[in-house]
Amino acid sequence: MQVDLYDRQIFTEDDAIKALYLNPSLEIFSINIQDVEQFNNANKLLHAGYEPLESTSTPDCTPEQYHKNNQSVWHMPKEYAEFDIAKWLLDQCENDEQRQRVGKELIMYVDRGLLDLLKFLRYFVDTMRQNNIVWGVGRGSSVASYVLYLIGVHKVDSLYYNLDVEDFLR
Repeated sequence: MQVDLYDRQIFTEDDAIKALYLNPSLEIFSINIQDVEQFNNANKLLHAGYEPLESTSTPDCTPEQYHKNNQSVWHMPKEYAEFDIAKWLLDQCENDEQRQRVGKELIMYVDRGLLDLLKFLRYFVDTMRQNNIVWGVGRGSSVASYVLYLIGVHKVDSLYYNLDVEDFLR
C-alpha cells in the first residue's frame, strides 16, 4: 500500500485482495485502488455487474489546505458541536490549581485549533460509556493533559503526578 501527497492510502491489487480477504464485507468502492482499469476490465470480462471504479482524483488544493479542510469536518451530533467545552471543563474543577491548569491547557488547545477535537473526544467518550465499551487507562504523552483526564480519555491525573502538559502539547 502506498500513501500519496495527501496522506491517502492507495491500494495495489494485492493490497485490495488482502483487505477483502481479511474483511469480506469491505465496500470495495470506499478504498482508493491504484489501477482501477484492471478491476474495470475484469468486471466487464467476467460480466460481474459491478459499477466501474473511478480513478482517485487529485484534490484541487495543496496538501496543507486539504488537511485543514478535512480537520474542520467532525462527525458528531449538533449538541456536541455547539457545546461550550471550555466552560464544562472549568466547571469540573474543584480548586484554583485545577482551574489554573485547565486554563493553561485550554490556551494551548485554542492556539493549535483543537477545541473541536476536545468536543469530539467528549462525544466519543460519552458514546463509549453509553455502550459499555472498555478503553485503556492511558498511553504515551497524552496522560500529561489534565483536560483529557477530565474528559475521560485516560485515567491518569496529571496534576497528582505533576506531569508537564508541554510533554504532550509541544
